[in-house]
Amino acid sequence: MLIVAAFFAFVLLAVTGGGYLVLRLRTAGATGEAAPERERLIGDPEPALAAGSALAAQLSTLGTLMPARGKEGDRLRKELFRAGYRDPSALAVFSGIRIACAALLAFAGLWAGGLVSGGASNAFLAAVCGAGFGFLLPPRGVEFLVRARAARIRTAVAPALDLLTLAIEAGQSLDSAMLDTARSLRRVYPDLCAELLFCHLEMRAGKSRYEALEHLAQRSGESELAKLAALLIDGERFGSSLGPALRTHSKYLRTHMRFAAQEKARKLTVKLVLPVFFLIFPSVLLVTLGPAYLQMRKFFETFMQ
Repeated sequence: MLIVAAFFAFVLLAVTGGGYLVLRLRTAGATGEAAPERERLIGDPEPALAAGSALAAQLSTLGTLMPARGKEGDRLRKELFRAGYRDPSALAVFSGIRIACAALLAFAGLWAGGLVSGGASNAFLAAVCGAGFGFLLPPRGVEFLVRARAARIRTAVAPALDLLTLAIEAGQSLDSAMLDTARSLRRVYPDLCAELLFCHLEMRAGKSRYEALEHLAQRSGESELAKLAALLIDGERFGSSLGPALRTHSKYLRTHMRFAAQEKARKLTVKLVLPVFFLIFPSVLLVTLGPAYLQMRKFFETFMQ
């Protein structure tokens, strides 16, 4: 039992270290948002990897041993881009993380299998299982980061709509309104700020507003941001006034968010049935009926004597 507990503790520490590494790289990339305005608009709006980091360089070198290519590489690059990792070396660093996790868990499985069973075949099987688990773990982490970033963007769309409405109704153009909105949201909602700045940089690089907004809708994978981009595209295509349309869409979005919160609140009572029945209810029975049971047991023991 002690060996099994040590093995699970080692796996837990390895997974925690991998998660800390991902957060460390993301935090190092987020420091680029504190750069001056000129550097933030000319360079990458969200440098998600620290290019000068020695650890990132080592992982990138390790990732070149087994790079992701073809459709799998394109899919992983797209997922990393949606998660906020837009450095050219992000895919190589991710491959290095997969190799490191696979090697670490394979070594842990080999060590634990050798200690538990003592046979070479069982240890080899445990090492193979650990390597497979370590190789499949980082993509699940990226999927979690993508969902978390999409949720943060979804939360930031409503305030961005209000700022866009105020800027456009004040007489600004759509480009300057998007830029001012991104600057205002930089500290509170950095993810949406990065998307809007990237869209602005694409328009400055020579792409049409239609193409930049189409890329904005496709880049993050968030449905609410895609709806906003579609609204701006329709306003650009038909020449309609954007102020009333943005105000109406902001009202609709807040109503939808309120209904979603009410739905989650109603689901909470159903979700609490299992914890209440299997965790809280036995404790209540133990506290209320336990003393009565002890008294009855003492009474019957005395009566039988």
